[in-house]
Amino acid sequence: MSTLAHTMMTAARSAESGLAEPGELDRYPFAEAPAADRVAAPVWDGADTDLGRVGRRTTSSRGRGLHGQLVQQLGQMIVSGDLGADRPLVPEEIGQRFEVSRTVVRESLRVLEAKGLVSARPNVGTRVRPVSDWNLLDPDIIEWRAFGPQRDDQRRELTELRWTIEPLAARLAAGHGRADVQQRLTDMVGIMGHSLAQGDAITFARADAEYHSLLIQLAGNRMLEHLSGIVSAALQVSGGPVTGCDRPTEASLDHHARIADALASGDGHAAEAAMRQLLTVQTDAGVVPGPREH
Repeated sequence: MSTLAHTMMTAARSAESGLAEPGELDRYPFAEAPAADRVAAPVWDGADTDLGRVGRRTTSSRGRGLHGQLVQQLGQMIVSGDLGADRPLVPEEIGQRFEVSRTVVRESLRVLEAKGLVSARPNVGTRVRPVSDWNLLDPDIIEWRAFGPQRDDQRRELTELRWTIEPLAARLAAGHGRADVQQRLTDMVGIMGHSLAQGDAITFARADAEYHSLLIQLAGNRMLEHLSGIVSAALQVSGGPVTGCDRPTEASLDHHARIADALASGDGHAAEAAMRQLLTVQTDAGVVPGPREH
């Protein structure tokens, strides 16, 4: 078995711990997140050596097994520009180079096609599509862009989206008194406070991501809810390669608590204002880039 295939299979066996039920702070996993998997570029024969430059960062959080890892590799290579627009992708060549089956290649290309990264047409084959055709709201593409040559643009664009989405979501969420979700938000604030005291930025970021996802769901707007994945992706990539809030602060924790309190009391304007202050604190701390002045 090749080194690449072995690495893919090893990564596929990893599993993430689930989150606790509402109110169960003691059961929340405080384990360290796994380090990013790094795979050395395989040596490929022939003229197409640029296809052998494997992406700089691979993860196993989405997409398990050889299929998921091949999607990750090819996706990174397309987004980074290693495989430029209109570049033909020959399934037989990919299978040979990565030592995977035709089925794995075929399913991987279908996933990439659904993301808008490639197109497959009769008598033409599979080719890389231009950036204008990509689904830029796809969480995988967000991550690949954020850790590639377009990282600065991606992080700025994500921040601008957050400034548009989250204050509105906070205001709308104040009108929906779901006790279970409200308790879960309170739990997340408690976990973030404990993590801050312990200096555990990774657990802080995990609770932070769930907090923001829950808040958007609480807004009661299904279109906004579909954007929760974008916010989660933004939190994961905005601060660095591991955590979206790699410098958690007391100020950030305080604003999270203020938002939760405003939601509990049904004060939409206070919740919106506290969310804007939270985003401002994160911008000032350098966790996320600030929105552009127009």
